[in-house]
Amino acid sequence: MKKDLTMRKSTFVKGAFITTLGIIISKILGILYVIPFHAIIGEAGGALYGYAYTIYLVFMSLSTAGIPLAISRIVSEYQTLGYYGTKKRVFILGRRIALVLGIICFLIIMLFAPLLAKAVLGNVTGGNSIADVTFVIRVIGTAILIVPVLSVYRGYFEGHRFMSAPSISQVIEQVIRVLIIIFGSLMALKVFDLDLTTAVGIALFGATIGAFSAYIYLVHKKFKNKGKFNEKIRQVNEPIVTDKVIIKKIVYYAIPFIMIDIFKTAYNYVDMITVVKGLVNSVNYSAVDAETIYSMLSTWANKFNMIVLAISTGVVVSLIPNITESVVKKQEKEVNAKVNQALSILVFLTIPMTLGISFLAKSIWTLFYGTSLYGPSVLSFYIFLGFIIGLFTCVITTLQVLKDYKIVFISLIAGVILKVLLNHNLLIAFNNMNLPPYYGFITASILGYLTSLIICIITLHNKYKITFELFVKNLIDIICGSLIMILALTLVKFIIPVYSTIRINNLLIIIGYAFIGAIIYFVYAYFTGLTKKIFGKDIVLVLKRVLIKK
Repeated sequence: MKKDLTMRKSTFVKGAFITTLGIIISKILGILYVIPFHAIIGEAGGALYGYAYTIYLVFMSLSTAGIPLAISRIVSEYQTLGYYGTKKRVFILGRRIALVLGIICFLIIMLFAPLLAKAVLGNVTGGNSIADVTFVIRVIGTAILIVPVLSVYRGYFEGHRFMSAPSISQVIEQVIRVLIIIFGSLMALKVFDLDLTTAVGIALFGATIGAFSAYIYLVHKKFKNKGKFNEKIRQVNEPIVTDKVIIKKIVYYAIPFIMIDIFKTAYNYVDMITVVKGLVNSVNYSAVDAETIYSMLSTWANKFNMIVLAISTGVVVSLIPNITESVVKKQEKEVNAKVNQALSILVFLTIPMTLGISFLAKSIWTLFYGTSLYGPSVLSFYIFLGFIIGLFTCVITTLQVLKDYKIVFISLIAGVILKVLLNHNLLIAFNNMNLPPYYGFITASILGYLTSLIICIITLHNKYKITFELFVKNLIDIICGSLIMILALTLVKFIIPVYSTIRINNLLIIIGYAFIGAIIYFVYAYFTGLTKKIFGKDIVLVLKRVLIKK
């Protein structure tokens, strides 16, 4: 009988790898498309796209963000306890809740789009109009009808530790979305001679079509493999659990995840209503330059942060069912070990990546978007925000699984308040120091997330006795390896230029530096035993076999 390779259960490391790989592939697609997309719609179109997408993320957080992770956690919990009938009802009720939330958020977007557009632009003129922003907000709002239900399917698969199918669905969603973004906007502007707003609207509608395609795929996979979902690993006398109890549990588990996404989006929303106004009114930037910088923060530079965040998302998605199982079984040592391993995997992959992108910021920006006055300096600093957010996401997810929602909310509120208080003040401070004033917005976000991160780490250590000794030891080794890599790349600059004015030449520069950096870093990690300490000896043996076969 032929085995379905996309429907095998995964261990923590394997699940994290599979999920992360799928997310990274989808994010790479999300980065590659910006080269032609930026050339098609330009900075004004990028700002318009960013306005709509930021609003969309707020409502997606309300209707979606907590549901897949909550479903994953509850399904994993009931699967561990052997409550198989209850587990199925969790999926059915979760799907209904998601559908209702999606419809409500869709109606709010359609009705209040003009007010949202007004809040975004205020009285700033010379760029996109309120009518333009209203239109694109309504277009992206259609995705809210599909994405919540899609998220329930993903959570159900992940709760069973079937990580491959949700990962493949993300790739499908992104491929379809990217195709519509590129060819839709190109056809609109170059073939049918439509306006820029319509082209951006077509590009945004790609999110709806992509989500629908991924939904069809997961429905098919669930139906085709229903026997595996019905498999019983233990026999118990299952208690009666009412629909009311299940719904309360879904809401109880989902709300903290939703709040996390809302607070994360709040950072973007604060920038959305302050960046353009602040740069125009406080430091005398033109409206065009201010919108250009905002488009970089919200869309163009943010694409590279998504690669870094993809790793944390993959680790977190695999971490939730594994930690949930250990919590249910009251295996405190296992919880401690998994948290340390998750954080170690995260920083092992993201620290060298973050430093590498910052080091190559000018050549990367030129390759993707062409020469820019502001772009390289934005990217070289902005990428560190992605690293901090990834680390914060992993830590705060652990607190959620441990059900310490009070600290979760306190840390989130503290971070956002700090962001609000510092945003404008740091803009002025950086400008007075003759540094790029937009660094103030990025620094405010970094300090906000760092504050939340520190609160969470202190709580995990003091209240739950999670020791971070192993993680700290690994972190020191990782930082040493990353600094050695950057030092070596700095020396390489004397032989190979780190930037070219010819756009395509930057591709060869990036590949060359990435290859040299990766070799130095991974050789260091292997010979210092760092790889074995973080991933275990089994994965090292597998990699050896693969390399020997090749």
